[in-house]
Amino acid sequence: MLHPALLRRVSALAILLAIPGVALAQAPQKAPAATPAANSPAAPAGPDSVAASVNGKPITQGDLAIASDDPALSLPGVDDAQKKNLLVDYMVDLRVGAQAAEAAKIGDTPEFKRKLAYFRDKLLLDDYLEQEAKRAVTPEAEHAIYDQTVKLMKPEEEVHARHILVDNEGDAKKIAARIKGGEDFAKVAAETSKDPGSKAEGGDLGWFTKERMVPDFANAAFAMKPGQVSDPVKTQFGWHVIKVEKMRTKPQPTFDELKEQIDQHLIRKAQQDLILKLRADAKIERTDAPAEAAQPVPETKKP
Repeated sequence: MLHPALLRRVSALAILLAIPGVALAQAPQKAPAATPAANSPAAPAGPDSVAASVNGKPITQGDLAIASDDPALSLPGVDDAQKKNLLVDYMVDLRVGAQAAEAAKIGDTPEFKRKLAYFRDKLLLDDYLEQEAKRAVTPEAEHAIYDQTVKLMKPEEEVHARHILVDNEGDAKKIAARIKGGEDFAKVAAETSKDPGSKAEGGDLGWFTKERMVPDFANAAFAMKPGQVSDPVKTQFGWHVIKVEKMRTKPQPTFDELKEQIDQHLIRKAQQDLILKLRADAKIERTDAPAEAAQPVPETKKP
C-alpha cells in the first residue's frame, strides 16, 4: 500500500503517458508575470534558453522542442501554455529519473550500452532519411510526377444520381409511379427510403463511376439519361428506384488534390533508393544463416 503522501502529486510522466485525461482536466498553472519593457514585444526564446534545471543541470527550450516532437507525448486539444507546463514537468521527471539511474550505474551495463547503440543508430538513420526526403520533394519533381500520372489516367464516365431503397418490388413500383406522376423525388426519398446514408439527403448519391456501384445498379444508372427515373431495379440490398441528375466525363484531379500522395511517393522512393545504394556499396556478411550441407566427395575407383 502506497503511503498517502506519495499519492498527492501525480508526476508529469504519469499524466502524459498513463492518464492523459487527468492532464486535460487540470487547470493550467499560472505563468509568472512577465516584465518586458513597455510596448516592447518579448523576443522568442532560443534553443539554449533555460526553462528549468535539475540538480544544477539545465533543461533548455531545445530540450522541450525535442520532447514535443515525441509522438508518445502528443497532446491534442491542449493549449500551448498548458502543454509547455506539462512538458517541463515531464522533462523534470525524466532528468530526475535519469540522474538516479546514472548513480545506480544503469548506464554501465552491457545491455544498456547495446540499447544505447541501437537507438543512436536509429536516430542517425531517421535524421539521414529525413534529409533525403527534403531533397527529394522539389516543385520540379512534384510536377513531373503529376504530369506523368494524369497522362496515364483514362477518361471515366460519372453519373450524379439519387435513389430510393425499399424491401420489395411492389413498394418500388408504387414509389416509381408517384415520382413519374410528378411528386418530388427528394421528398419521396426522405419519406420512404431504407438507405440511412442517403435518405436525409433526398436519396442523393453524388457523383460516382461505374465501378463504385454493384453491377445491377450501375448498369441501370449508366444506361439512363439525365432527368430519367428508372423502373424498379433489384440488387442484393433490395429494390431501388433511381433518378439520374447529370452525367459527365470525370474531371482530372488537380495538382493540389494529388500533392500529398505525390510527396509521399517521392519520399518513399528516395529513401528506398538510398538504402538500396548504401547496401550495394557496403560489405555485408551474414553469419546467422545455417551453413550449407557439405556435399559428399565422389569416390574414385582405384585401378
